[in-house]
Formats: sequence, C-alpha cells, structure tokens
Amino acid sequence: MQPSELSLTAAADAVRERRLSPVELVDSVLDRIARVEPHLGAYVTVTAQRARSAARAAEHEAVAGRFRGPLHGIPMALKDLIDVAGMATTASSRVRADHRAEADSTVAARLSAAGAVLVGKTETHEFAYGLTTPQTRNAWDRDRVAGGSSGGSAVAVAAGAAVFALGTDTGGSVRVPAALNGVVGLKPTYGLVPRHGVTSLSWSLDHVGTLTRSVEDAALVLSAVAGHDPRDQASLPAAGEDYRPGGEGDLTGLRVGVPGNYYFDRVHPEVESAVRRAVDRLQALGARLVEVEIPMTRYIQATHWGLMVPEATAYHERTLRTVPDLYEPDVRVLLEAGELLSAGDYLRAQRARTLMRQEWARMLNEVDVIAAPTVPVTAVPAGESSVTWSDGTEESVSEAYVRLSSPANITGVPALSVPVGHDRAGLPIGMQLLGRPLAEALLLRVGHAYEQTEPARGLAPVG
Repeated sequence: MQPSELSLTAAADAVRERRLSPVELVDSVLDRIARVEPHLGAYVTVTAQRARSAARAAEHEAVAGRFRGPLHGIPMALKDLIDVAGMATTASSRVRADHRAEADSTVAARLSAAGAVLVGKTETHEFAYGLTTPQTRNAWDRDRVAGGSSGGSAVAVAAGAAVFALGTDTGGSVRVPAALNGVVGLKPTYGLVPRHGVTSLSWSLDHVGTLTRSVEDAALVLSAVAGHDPRDQASLPAAGEDYRPGGEGDLTGLRVGVPGNYYFDRVHPEVESAVRRAVDRLQALGARLVEVEIPMTRYIQATHWGLMVPEATAYHERTLRTVPDLYEPDVRVLLEAGELLSAGDYLRAQRARTLMRQEWARMLNEVDVIAAPTVPVTAVPAGESSVTWSDGTEESVSEAYVRLSSPANITGVPALSVPVGHDRAGLPIGMQLLGRPLAEALLLRVGHAYEQTEPARGLAPVG
C-alpha cells in the first residue's frame, strides 16, 4: 500500500510513531495527483513546492519532538472558496481570476496551526452555485458527474489525491459529492465552524464541512477547525472539542428515526435498498427504529430557494452589473433570477424557516438521529439535465440532488453522509445521518459504529 492510500487516522498514527515521515507522505500524494489529475480535473492549482517545504518543516518538528497532533504533516486540499494568504481564491470563476487573498481564512489558519500540509486548491461549481462541478469528473466513472459544489474536494479524497479536504455546503454541497464519490461528508451545525475568509454563496445557509475517507477522519478534522470566531457573525459561542468516536459500536438504546415520508419519495430502488440495509445494520447494533414524519415538506424547496437565490444575488450585485459575461451561463441565469424576487418573498422564506426549525426541533426530541438517503440517485452521466422517475415524472438533476440535503441547511442541524454500498453500475451510495444542533459527536459515533460493520474501503479505481 502506498502512503497516499492511507486514511487520515492511519497516516497520523504512522507519522506519530515515526513509521512514516511527512515528506514521504506528501511526496506520495503529489505523485498520486500527477497520475490521476489529468483524468479527473479535481484541482484548480497544485501547490507542490509549498507542500514539500511544509512537509520538511513538519519532519524537522517531529524529529525535535514537537508533534502538533493528529494532523501533523497530513496532506490536505481546500475548496477554492477558502482563503490562503498570498494564494488565488478564484471560486472556479473568471470573475475572480485575479483575486489574491491577503490573509488566511480561519479554517486555513487552524489547519496550518495543527500541522496539516496544503497540497492544492480544488475545483468548485462556479461560486458554489450548482450541484455537478462540470469541470471535474467522478472518481468512480469519468463519464459521470462529480457532484457539487465541492466536487473537486470529494474527488481528490476519493482518488487518493488528498488525505482530507474541506468544502462548503449551502444546500448539500459537501454531502452530495461525498455520496456520489464514496467518501464521508460532514456538514456541521450552522455556526460551529467559522466562515471568516470563505467566499459566500448564501450567508444564512453556508457551512464549511469536511470530506474524508472515514468517519474517524472526519472527527479529527472537525476537532481542528470547530470553535468560536468573533469575525464570523454567525459563529456559535461553543468551543471546539475532541470529536473522536469511542466505544465498541454498541448502539443499544439509541433511537433512530426512519422517515415515513419525503426522504424515501422519488428515490431510486437501489439507493433505497442500500440505505434500508444500512438502517437494519444500525438496528442490529442495538438501535431502536422509530418512524418519523418530516414536517412542512411542501415548503422545503421553496424555502431553500427563497433564501439562497436573493442572498446570492445580493452578494454578486456589483459584478453582475459590471462583468456579467464573465459568469458561466447557468450561474448567471440564477443570479439574474434573484433580482426578480421581492422583499416579501424573502421574508416569507425567513418565516417559513423559523417554523421549520421549530418543527424539526420537536421531531428531534422524539429520536436521537434520523437516517435517510443522502441523494435519491447515484451519479448521472455528465451533461444529463434531468432524472426520470418510475411514475414518468421528470426532475432536474440539480433539484434531485439538493432535495434530500437542503433541509439540514434550512434548519442548521448537523448532517453526516456515510458510504453504504454501490449500485449495479459500481457507483457509490450514501446514507445521511441528521441530529440535533451540536450533536456532531453523536452522529460521528453512530456513523463510526456503522462503518465498523463494513469492510475497509479502498481508493476509487481511477483509470
């Protein structure tokens, strides 16, 4: 096994025990990038020289006994919305082609302080405003979409071109590509991970999240980046903590909510079967299954779009008027559509969100976690615009992919996507675990318990 194939947890153990040097690990990941990047297009830029210099510094610190923790010397990637001082933050857009960050974002600074080594910035659907990341290919099938908007981060992790990565999630943009590429995606509670220095799509829905190869890896990264930052007005006062899951996987007494509506409506049969098998696995570990009814389902999509579209347009107001032709057509249409929504529409969406949060809080008082599909269908062929369901109805690909993930953004609750198998075409399937605000430790414990029942996952078979 090459070092680039190791999970974060395994690599951290090897570095700490001096069985693997940060230099060897970073070199292995950079070699992997050189092999797979021409096939996948996961990166906007690869920072090889910077990474090798940082790896040497991490090695010198390790030799001197100055070990910073589990991220010491670990190669990572950052979605190209996340500022790193002196580097471009392009948001995968011609609009930002000349932008250079003056300072580190909070999350980049925290990861650097923890010893992580940046190997590059990853592609996003332009300004995170889409669910496919068209310039990036799926790690399991190059003819299919990577998912978005954090497609580059998910593909890099799935292909061994980064040990872990950060993305952003406004309607599912961490969890969707995680599910489509067979990795773990965590969207924390709104405000738990600071967004200072991160390009916004929709300020009241944006989250910074993690993409990793295992649930324990996600816990290690979350432990490094979570915690209050006064520069983010939405930042929660909660301090960061050690989120690593413990225990032997016994879920006795845990109440797992299984939705009787919405989350299993218009879902591909192979996705539904895989997720229900995973739920049965949780029951075998001691959990009690409880059917729940998802509240206010008829308002979910309207509320999500009613919040996101005007907030995104407000953020882009100046450049939309001065350089509209620099936007890709699909993003420009959405931004221009935002100009047509009234203040009344936006306020109605805000009121609906308040009611939805209250109803979800009541539902989550009855169960500990909710288990459901992350997305209703696996990765569609690149360029395909719609999904046709068994009843003959059609749904756009973007609407299909955002439908099951957006409730967690509207309500701000944490959500974890865990791989639970593959369809007959060999494409990954994800299960989503949702919980109460600040219940990350519980979600990670449940996800880790499930993960221990599965054989170890390897890298995606990139050709």
